[in-house]
Amino acid sequence: MVYPETFTGFQVESADTWTTFHKNEFTPKPFGDYDVDIKIQACGICGSDLHTITGGWGEQKFPLCVGHEIVGTALRVGPKVTLIKPGMRVGVGAQSYSCLDCRQCKNDNETYCSKQLDTYGAVWPDTGIVSQGGYSSHVRTHEHWVFPIPDGLTTAQVAPMLCAGLTAYSPLVRNGCGPGKKVGIVGLGGIGHFGLLFAKALGAETWVISRSHSKEADSLKMGADGFIATEDKDWNEPHLMTFDLIINTANSTKGFDLAKYLSMLDVHGRWISVGLPEGAGQEVKAQDLLSNGCLIGASHLGSRKESAEHAEVGRREGN
Repeated sequence: MVYPETFTGFQVESADTWTTFHKNEFTPKPFGDYDVDIKIQACGICGSDLHTITGGWGEQKFPLCVGHEIVGTALRVGPKVTLIKPGMRVGVGAQSYSCLDCRQCKNDNETYCSKQLDTYGAVWPDTGIVSQGGYSSHVRTHEHWVFPIPDGLTTAQVAPMLCAGLTAYSPLVRNGCGPGKKVGIVGLGGIGHFGLLFAKALGAETWVISRSHSKEADSLKMGADGFIATEDKDWNEPHLMTFDLIINTANSTKGFDLAKYLSMLDVHGRWISVGLPEGAGQEVKAQDLLSNGCLIGASHLGSRKESAEHAEVGRREGN
């Protein structure tokens, strides 16, 4: 079989012209022993794509093809690949490489590897080639970051799960979401709606927290046990020290009163951020933490193990 030497994708030339895409050919990194070439069938749209091509997250390496919720068919596999076979339906998320040898990688924490590379916009070592994303014909990725897609999930269903879904699932399971727990999801966007669905699937009492009541009906339709609108007066008062875990997926810090959110956490409850808003972050005082001894943290994507788990949960709950 003849394999393509170059791939074709829709690239942006600069942050100043981010609304204009050009269909270009580009050369991927050299094919390695553990690499998989994937013929792309679908790619979800992630907020990260917009933050990147507009320059909202800082300077980028252009021309750039974004997209990291990729589903396709494994076309070619390297001689040392054992996890993927040609013809398999597979997915690729926001990360395409980690060293697999460090402490983090050996403990299912590959997304925290100091050598991790993103699916697009990263420079491959020793080549200087910039990784290109999924709005393209093909993608070349290390087998560890290529995930088999289970039957029972359509390609359209699974594509957004590869970033938004995994980003929501990982902090839930790592922070004790389950029966008997009360969990809050801040924001009902791409990540937030997955947070709601997965928290419910894991058995937790789940509340959605949003600026206004505009998404209340959708939240309840998706199974939320309750809804909090921060536009309401004293919105946090009925919920003081009642949440075990709050996952913050918000994409903005405008008017964000972090102290009020933290006041709703139970003793040693956890506030975990996964949203990455542009601009200045939130302010927090030590006094805001004293009343309940709450813990503040963050979460980055999810491991290969968690990707398989969350796909299975999606398959099970979707049927």
